This record gives sequence, structure tokens and C-alpha cells, in this order.
Amino acid sequence: MILKKLSILNYKNIAEAELELSPKMNCLVGNNGEGKTNLLDAVYYLSFCRSAGTNIDSHVIRHGEDFFMLQGIYERENGNEEQVYCGMKRGTKKHFKRNKKEYRKLSEHIGLLPLIMISPSDTILIDGGSEERRRLMDVVISQYDSNYLESLNRYGKALMQRNSLLKLEVEPDAALLDIWEEQMAREGELLYDKRKDFIESMSPVFRHIYQRISEGKEQVSLHYVSHCQRGSLIDVIRRDRQKDRIMGYSLHGVHRDDIEMMIGDYLIKREGSQGQSKTFVTALKLAQLLFLKNKVGTAPMLLLDDIFDKLDAGRVEQIIRLVGTEDFGQIFITDTNRSHIDKILESSGTDYCLFKVENGKIEN
Repeated sequence: MILKKLSILNYKNIAEAELELSPKMNCLVGNNGEGKTNLLDAVYYLSFCRSAGTNIDSHVIRHGEDFFMLQGIYERENGNEEQVYCGMKRGTKKHFKRNKKEYRKLSEHIGLLPLIMISPSDTILIDGGSEERRRLMDVVISQYDSNYLESLNRYGKALMQRNSLLKLEVEPDAALLDIWEEQMAREGELLYDKRKDFIESMSPVFRHIYQRISEGKEQVSLHYVSHCQRGSLIDVIRRDRQKDRIMGYSLHGVHRDDIEMMIGDYLIKREGSQGQSKTFVTALKLAQLLFLKNKVGTAPMLLLDDIFDKLDAGRVEQIIRLVGTEDFGQIFITDTNRSHIDKILESSGTDYCLFKVENGKIEN
């Protein structure tokens, strides 16, 4: 799926923009804080029905304005067009439409416009808590498996209900606890199987990409960790019910899953340099894209936001060569350094659009 045209009104610091885009390479040049990342976020929003930077939709409305609007015209491989629209007024719910028909549930849209974004904030995958690494799995898997997102929502509901019972001052109804624990176990084991398959299938691609970017200087690996590995999840959950009752929340389940990110024999969080950490998350995201391409049959859009910071010239060159190959589809790149952009365009030798971004205004 290719984004041909993008319309923006009152999105963050972008008052208005009408862009015709290249099917291959779209480069945005400008100083920090001018609006480059905001444009990428608008593209992200049209894929995921939310901003990459906030869960509060009203926060993306431009200061002093009462609404925002995004619209994308996409082109399928067969030439057919898809129109995706999103708009919201302050104090009301957002409206998301595909070909002028509003979605009944936003989850129905996820996966239509597959996308992978790489940004400076991705280091939180290494430095942040386990919820960041679970979200990484959830975002990718839900783009090719609609049942996964439904199962994730059912698990979340059961977890919330069980936690509510655990917090009661009086002894909770054991039969109700049984019901919610059974749903947690049933949905949790489905989620575990899909996450396990994802990590196992993507890991070889990830290691290969990291080796290429680092020119073979380090060895890396991913290890999925889950309470499901201790046996039947229903048994694991019920084993510590009394401890959960004391704490007031559920200590066991797939909501505690994690990924151990290793460089050599050590956690990269403890031993990795800034450059190694940046290489790690970049390789991880590029591996997700190639994995997703294999699953959905087309290359997802790739958003690269200021990814060359903290990388030496050799690693930058390898990334430039990699994303310029036929394995990658439509790409959006932001950078403050025009020379990086020129190298990318020279290396790719492909169709491109170059935009200048200044104070929320975007010029071709």
C-alpha cells in the first residue's frame, strides 16, 4: 500500500498541508522542532488510529484550534485506491472512515495500512519497562492477525475484573475469580503462542540485519520470557491467589511477559553503548518490517525519524544501503543533516520527493 496524497489540518504545529508523495522515498529536511516528526506522526495516526507520542487524542489538535483532520489517499498493488479519513473536534469522539464509511470498531482498521516507525524514543525498548517490549510485540502481531487484537482485549478485560475483585476489602466471590482466571488463562495462552512464534521467526532476520549494520562487530539475541513457560497458565495464576490478594493485583500472567535483549552474554541495557543500543533497536524495527512483509505480502511503510544520531559513519552507510534495496517499499525519512539525505538519494537511485519543513510549513 502506497500513500499517494496526504492532507493535514491543525495537526500539532502543522496548520495546513497538501502533499503529493513519492511511492518510494520521501525526505523531510529541517531543524529540530519545526514539524518533521509531526508529519510522520500524522502518517502513523492514519495507520493505527492514534498518535505515536500520546494516547490523548485532543493533544494532537493545534494550539488555538478546535479540531484536526487527516486524510490519506492510498494505492493498492492492483491500482485500486483507498481513502482514509480521521477528524475530531475538541470534547467529542474522533471519527475514522475508510472510503467515506465510518468504522464500527477502530480495531477493524488495524492492519489495513501496515507501518513500522523508527524514532529516537525507541531506546525506551531497551531502557524502559517490560510494557514497552510487550507493546512492540502487540503492535506488529496485530497488523497481520486480527484475532490477536481481539484476544488481547479480552485478556485485558479479564485482568481488570480480577484485579477489581482482588482489591475488595471483603473476601471476593471465589466463583467469580474462577471465571476471570479461566478467561485470563485461555486468552493468555493464545497470546503466548503467537508472541513466541513471532520472536522465534523474527530473531534470525534481526541478527542478520544487526550483523550487517555493525559489520559483524557484535553478536545479539532476543529471549522471550513468560509465566506460560512455567506450566499451565491457569495453575500459575491460581498458585499465588492469596499473595495477589495481599498485593491487590495479579502478579502472574502474560501481562508480565518480557523480552531479554542481549549483546553477547549480557543485557544490552547494562553493557551496550549508545551506538550499540541505537543499532539494536534499528535492526529490530527493520526486522519487524521484513517479517511483516512476509506475513501480509507487501512491504509496510517505513518511517525513519532522525535515526542517524549517535551512529558512526560506517553504520549510517550500512543502513542507507539496506533501506535502499527492493525489500523496502515506501519510506519517509527526516533529518536535520542534508548530507545524510543526499547520500540516501544518491545510494538508492530511485524516485523521491524532498520537502523542507520550517515552523509547521512544508514545501516541496
